[in-house]
Amino acid sequence: MKTIKILLADDHAYVRQGTRELLEQQDDLEVVAEADNGRAVVQLALKQHPDVVLMDFAMPELNGIEATRQIKAVAPSIAILVLTAYDSEQYIFAFLEAGAAGYLLKDVSVEELVKAIRAVHGGESILHPAIARKVINHFSKPDPRQTTDEILEQLTEREIEVLRLAAKGMSNRDISRELNISVRTVQTHLSNVFNKLGVGSRTEAVVLGLRKGLFGLDETC
Repeated sequence: MKTIKILLADDHAYVRQGTRELLEQQDDLEVVAEADNGRAVVQLALKQHPDVVLMDFAMPELNGIEATRQIKAVAPSIAILVLTAYDSEQYIFAFLEAGAAGYLLKDVSVEELVKAIRAVHGGESILHPAIARKVINHFSKPDPRQTTDEILEQLTEREIEVLRLAAKGMSNRDISRELNISVRTVQTHLSNVFNKLGVGSRTEAVVLGLRKGLFGLDETC
């Protein structure tokens, strides 16, 4: 079993300690580093290159949004999972714009947190159902700086098809059943999409697809 390396980013020591103890009860999870401020998060992420950064918003020196932006700019393969007490739409959208793969609130159960870490590590997106539609609506206005044709030139027809199904919130297994292909093939297609678009998760890929007009709201319902 491959171990998922995690970097904890929170300015409260007791929160980090409690989270570490809970996560390391899982055989496949390992906390490799902790940071109590945003600048340290970026430095440790680039040095340790964890699989997942568990990121809070309110931290000294650099907030979680800017830390996420800086990490993703240099190491797009690192998955950022937000774990915060802030549920404002402005924070949610800003984190996703910066490249976060998922957004959870601190009242989430241990089981849900563990599942979310494994999911974002596997390229899945983690968005609370209550905010998923708001996120899609927010990012659905195409970005005029790049045309749909330029995106289409990078992606194959099958890759676009897989991404559209991912935008509907379908899991890799659901997509495999819909297209009558293996889960491994779905993973390969998504990996190719991530590489071509320069992103590290399906959340980023879907957001970019919406931004660039690759598909619309009617295709995400």
